[in-house]
Amino acid sequence: MYPILFEYESLQITSYGLMLMLAFLICNHLLKKYLLSINEDPSIGEDIIFYAAFGGILGSKIYYLFERAIFHSDFSNLNGMFNIFRGIFSLDLSLALSGINQFGAGLVFLGGLIGGMISVTYYIKKNNLKWLTVSDWVAPYLALGHSIGRVGCFLVGDCYGTHCSLPWSVSFKNGLPPTTYESFRYNYPSVFNSEEFQLLYNSGDIINVHPTQIYESLIYLVLFFYLTKIRRSNYIKGYVMLEYLFLAGLARFIIEFLRLNPEYAMGLSGAQFISLFMILTSSYFMYIFRKKIN
Repeated sequence: MYPILFEYESLQITSYGLMLMLAFLICNHLLKKYLLSINEDPSIGEDIIFYAAFGGILGSKIYYLFERAIFHSDFSNLNGMFNIFRGIFSLDLSLALSGINQFGAGLVFLGGLIGGMISVTYYIKKNNLKWLTVSDWVAPYLALGHSIGRVGCFLVGDCYGTHCSLPWSVSFKNGLPPTTYESFRYNYPSVFNSEEFQLLYNSGDIINVHPTQIYESLIYLVLFFYLTKIRRSNYIKGYVMLEYLFLAGLARFIIEFLRLNPEYAMGLSGAQFISLFMILTSSYFMYIFRKKIN
């Protein structure tokens, strides 16, 4: 675990922040290169990445804040967001800085996907571009960016799975939160109170867990290469994005059974309901697109 890579006085460079930056830079480079290869203006790629980054980070943060407020009764981060806006509009710098401190850490990919898509859709409409065409341009890089970002999650000890004893299981003693007996008691009471957990672990134990960050990173890396391949031969506009939504949704839905996210209803997490929506919506439109061709 390397949560903080560099620290000088009040300046911190975190491993997650670095991987997030690398994800945007690498995807920006590859998207511009692809646009050049199809005789499109590469500056469009830079604009798309900018809008995706802005909307993605904002969307992922908002999702995280409301999830914390609903399931953990933690309104400090949510209050932080409101204080930032209040400080900006009232020109109260101290209030804005206080809000930034309250805002804290925490990002959720599916919230970022929604926020990024809304932001990029605004850019597409503003510049009279075709949504289906642009979606096929960027779909492979959504998978690649997610793959790189999950490495950052692993390095900071976040987004891990439930306890396990497999040979490749890992522990995050200083994770966010730590994989300790006491941390499970406070953060994951449903798992902690299970008969299996109580039989396996005792007070003071460091808990080994599924490295679900690495599972997802590898899955999305394979998905990146697959989407890049079908984009070369694709003849239905929008189909590459639909493939991404279906496969990414399916992967996340399955991985969630190993994660520790709170359940909303029917034993499913919020991420699983969003994943189901992605799967069903993309399946419907893939059926419609194929029906029109046939």
